[in-house]
Amino acid sequence: MNRQTPPAEQPKTSPKSSWLNLVVDFGPLLVFFLAYRHFSPAGEGDTIGTVSAVIKGTIAFMIATVVALGISKWRLGHISPMLWLTTVLIVGFGALTVVFHDAFWIQIKPTAVYLMFAAVLFVGLMRGKPMLKYLLQSAFEGLNEEGWMKLSRNWAWFFVLLAVLNTALVFTVSFDAWLQAKLWGFTVLSFVFTFSQLPMVLKHGMGEAAKEEVIENPPHD
Repeated sequence: MNRQTPPAEQPKTSPKSSWLNLVVDFGPLLVFFLAYRHFSPAGEGDTIGTVSAVIKGTIAFMIATVVALGISKWRLGHISPMLWLTTVLIVGFGALTVVFHDAFWIQIKPTAVYLMFAAVLFVGLMRGKPMLKYLLQSAFEGLNEEGWMKLSRNWAWFFVLLAVLNTALVFTVSFDAWLQAKLWGFTVLSFVFTFSQLPMVLKHGMGEAAKEEVIENPPHD
């Protein structure tokens, strides 16, 4: 009597993120920008109207961020610690903006996020742990420990640079100019920096097939 062997258990695969990951990461900021522009007064000098637009845009930003959190869990199967922390700070600083009717709080939020992530990464480096790996919860296929350490170091310093840039813009330009720089300038800068890291991570064992994952999962605020 022949004994049939059970079929080998297929490994579980996580849902492919494709463009959805980018929507979760950057969609709420785009909603903030569009809501603010929609409610902005037509003429210059309308301070009350501008503050009202900031408040409404901030509320839309907070709602979109929470929705993105749910989409990440529903469609991608997980919520990274980086997304959790960012959501908490967006809701917290957004609430301060709404309560005090002061755009400063939502503007300075990115600085707080950047410095927090930089601190986490630097502390990890001092302890010999690549904390970026845990913040992203991404296993870039083949990337060795040395590669993760270098990637964590590079992103830590990049977060410091972004914190300085954001703070400088908050105190030197209008809210409208700051928001445009945040949406278009910082996003492009982050992608350029992400692409600049590809040669290093490929050198440290990451396979070509994982390049798309790196591009789709840049650290963000």
